[in-house]
Amino acid sequence: MNDVEDVDTLRALLDAEEAGENRTPVKTVIESRIEKFAEEDEEPDTDELDLAEMSAADVGNAVQDIDDGDVLRELIDREEDGENRDSVKSLIQGRIDSVEGEEEQDLEPDVPPEEKHPDLDHPTADKRHVRALEDGSFGDMWVYCETQAGDLVDVSREMLGKAREMMDGYNETYEDEENVVAVLVGDDVAGLAEDCVAYGADVVVYHEDDRLDRFKHKPYAEVVCDMARWGADPGESNPEPADWRDYDEPRYVLFPATNNGRDLSAQVQAELDSGLASDCSGLYIEDAVISNPVKTGGSNRTFERVLHMKRPDFSGFEYSTILCLDNPGREFHPQGASVIPGSFDVPDPDPEREGEVVERDVDLDDEWFRVEVTEYDQLEGGVDLTGHDVIVAMGRGIGDDPTRGMELALDLANCFEDADVGVSRGIVTGSYQFDGHVEQYTAEERQIGETGQVVEPDLYVAAGISGAIQHKVGMDESDTIVAVNTDPEADIREFSDYFVEGDLFEVLPRLIDALEGGEIDMEALADGGDSR
Repeated sequence: MNDVEDVDTLRALLDAEEAGENRTPVKTVIESRIEKFAEEDEEPDTDELDLAEMSAADVGNAVQDIDDGDVLRELIDREEDGENRDSVKSLIQGRIDSVEGEEEQDLEPDVPPEEKHPDLDHPTADKRHVRALEDGSFGDMWVYCETQAGDLVDVSREMLGKAREMMDGYNETYEDEENVVAVLVGDDVAGLAEDCVAYGADVVVYHEDDRLDRFKHKPYAEVVCDMARWGADPGESNPEPADWRDYDEPRYVLFPATNNGRDLSAQVQAELDSGLASDCSGLYIEDAVISNPVKTGGSNRTFERVLHMKRPDFSGFEYSTILCLDNPGREFHPQGASVIPGSFDVPDPDPEREGEVVERDVDLDDEWFRVEVTEYDQLEGGVDLTGHDVIVAMGRGIGDDPTRGMELALDLANCFEDADVGVSRGIVTGSYQFDGHVEQYTAEERQIGETGQVVEPDLYVAAGISGAIQHKVGMDESDTIVAVNTDPEADIREFSDYFVEGDLFEVLPRLIDALEGGEIDMEALADGGDSR
């Protein structure tokens, strides 16, 4: 549904659902999108706008929904005949420029702030001013491949497969021959190069050093940035040529949205003077027409080869699409994104694929290792909730009796042959007190959601979980979702297959008894409430 914006198509889908399964949650989602895009298609009635009674801010908000330049010019005429406020006319004219564009402006060159405003104090002037490349050339999609315990983590394989898919389409659309470049940094990582090629890379660039056996922010960022600038001239130095490529910096860069990946991606993109879309779950490449004066200098402009980066927003149903575009007078490359683990399928490896493996020799400054890890504990293996048939997830609704709530989760999971217990972020970050025998099931390693694990079981039971978008992205691909909540307006109701309005401390024991007895009556599970 996230890609359907045509109102007629949405109404046809609604009719089909009503004639078929007639599911309330499905109809609710479709109706919300019809309402949203029907409102966007309707041109506001400007005759109802009393400009004399409206502040400049009110007028500015009102004209954002008007796309007809003639209607906007008529509003300017009405303002001149009335209050004749310069601020209001400027706002309306700005909207006209945004809709219709204007003549290209002479763009002010991108200069350091201390040169642009010499009359002001600049306390950070001594810090290095990172500059975008001038007239730089860009190519390929780079994928930072995170490793753990001597192997690629699954999200690295996911990103390589998605990058391969996108660059195959890119080369066909733009009649080009750009590559997928895998990046490996660490101790003893060269042996993983063949795996990267098998999962979709054309080139693997790696750097090994025994001091990089564990992730360290500074040296990892310096090495990745050095690789990206290899052969380019960012204005500060003139690195040696990179004979395996003919461009200055990557066109696109993907990082995993893991703890280390989020850390690294922000630093690298800042060092390369570009932007970053964090925690994305959808990616595609196509041209984009932009009329925003800030982005284009005034006129409509077509940006080619734009990486569209989709990430969940906070509405519970919508996704925002982030674009990393050029402002007048400067570049924003590489276009960068971090990818939520589990967003894409892990491709089948092709051991017959061939690729180029390149070692990058970097001198690591001792100053980069100022922070030293003197001692750490190695977990025996952690908890992997993916792959189970059933997941029972608990949220803040256990607050009345936290230990009892987790006991019920374990009892319910034990009713199935292949099940495990997960928790929402509210449990991990809350101040609940648990008895020792259940405490291990409330740890961060069992968290499900945007900053935790992404699961797709056959059955997902969510008890006492409100259904915020951060949790939704971690479980909404489950085949069947059963939610138990005392709040009939909880967000999770909208994307559940079964919603039981009731107290989990009353509902879960009944569900457990029903499973053990081999017979379930969903209506009977609700404690004086309702089931949908």
